[in-house]
Amino acid sequence: MLLTLPLLMSLIFGLMLFIIKFKSNRQRNLFTCFAAFASAVAMWIVILTYKGDGVTLIKMSQTLAIRLKLDGLGKVFAGLSATLWPFACLYAVEYMRHDMNQRAFCGFFILSMCATLGIAMSADMLSMYFFYELLTLSTLPLVLHGMTKKSRKAGITYLCYSIGGAAFAFVAVAFSVYWGGREFALGGMLNASAFINSNLALTVYVLAFLGFGVKAAVFPLHRWLPEASVAPTPVTALLHAVAVVKAGAFALMRLTYYCFNAEFLTGTWAQTVVMAITVITIIYGSTMALKERHFKRRLAYSTCANLSYILFGVTQMSAIGLASGVLHMLFHSVIKIGAFFAAGAVIHNTDREYIDSLDGLGRRMPVTFTCFTVSGLALMGLPPLNGFISKWYLAEAAVETGSIMSVIGICVLLYSALVTAIYMTTVSVRAFFPRKSANLTLNSRIKEVSGYMTVPMVLFAVMCVVMGCMGGQIFDGINTLLGL
Repeated sequence: MLLTLPLLMSLIFGLMLFIIKFKSNRQRNLFTCFAAFASAVAMWIVILTYKGDGVTLIKMSQTLAIRLKLDGLGKVFAGLSATLWPFACLYAVEYMRHDMNQRAFCGFFILSMCATLGIAMSADMLSMYFFYELLTLSTLPLVLHGMTKKSRKAGITYLCYSIGGAAFAFVAVAFSVYWGGREFALGGMLNASAFINSNLALTVYVLAFLGFGVKAAVFPLHRWLPEASVAPTPVTALLHAVAVVKAGAFALMRLTYYCFNAEFLTGTWAQTVVMAITVITIIYGSTMALKERHFKRRLAYSTCANLSYILFGVTQMSAIGLASGVLHMLFHSVIKIGAFFAAGAVIHNTDREYIDSLDGLGRRMPVTFTCFTVSGLALMGLPPLNGFISKWYLAEAAVETGSIMSVIGICVLLYSALVTAIYMTTVSVRAFFPRKSANLTLNSRIKEVSGYMTVPMVLFAVMCVVMGCMGGQIFDGINTLLGL
């Protein structure tokens, strides 16, 4: 029963936000924050205390059931989601203060948390697929929230890509149900007969990688992510930091190490294909981020690249590869949610969405742009910030593998770091050191955002430093938790 508590709480709270007629937006916002914090506390209680067996939620037949179980990898993803969600909720209170449709936003915001925690606690491929699709359905209204022409287009694009990806991913679900064991297990849940026809198994793996890779924004299945930047910043922050894209990366970790067998995949054509996809995505995402002039879309393309950093580690098919991928998943989440919060604060206060219009704003919003600068330095991999540590371990994993694609990948990581330094520092330089030709009189009435938005930004900037200084201990903790 304890295992189901976070899901039940977030589900009930989410439905209550649709049913209850609050007297004011303030009451609704307070209840939403309470729902997020209470669900997060419940999740952390489960993470720290639960040691029991799995729980069956729905049993459709002897082989088809929705089951929950929390292992080491699930604890990492659940803990990440439970930590970031309440702060995103606090940020959203101020950001959405004048929005006309807060009921739907708040309701789906909490229901998305329920689906994400469900993914983390899924015991097998079918259960994970069930919550994976619930996440699509609960986040779609958040992307559509503005109901402008751009948001409707973004929503349709997101839905089409998600449905297409789900079709490919379902191949692996069916394969695991037919050939698999009962639950996820490190080393694979498929029985030996699944690998008799090795080419069939490898083909299923690649198709599923592409299917789950849609949410992880792998090239060329990434287009929905930059378009989804039209959603409110609290939504895009969660899309890019936890709820959707990290769910895709998490699903691929499950697929590779807990459903299939990494040893079986090592040295095969399938490993070469998926590694090539990650390398191409890193190059493409980094280059497009450099080219993009829209503030949030630049960060979106950056997310495409960094998600494939995670997958580059995962596709090394080694213990250090998995651990380094998990480490970058954690660190990038903290970096990117802070960067998006800073970008959202600028847009919220100034309505300026393009980088060319940011001249001199650092002097009016010094806290916001200082936090953004810290996130940018962490993203490019400057020591001792957390981004440097996770990229270092990713490079170590590639060196240990020693394949041609791994060597190419290391070169691509260096290229991406250089490009990231350019496209992130450009923003900070414009903000603090404006061009002489810039008209700064328009900035005179601009000031910092309220504490609701500032506190989360500052917190995540500080976390970039603290996590970087403790990177080795965190990496060792991940290895212990995952049993590597």
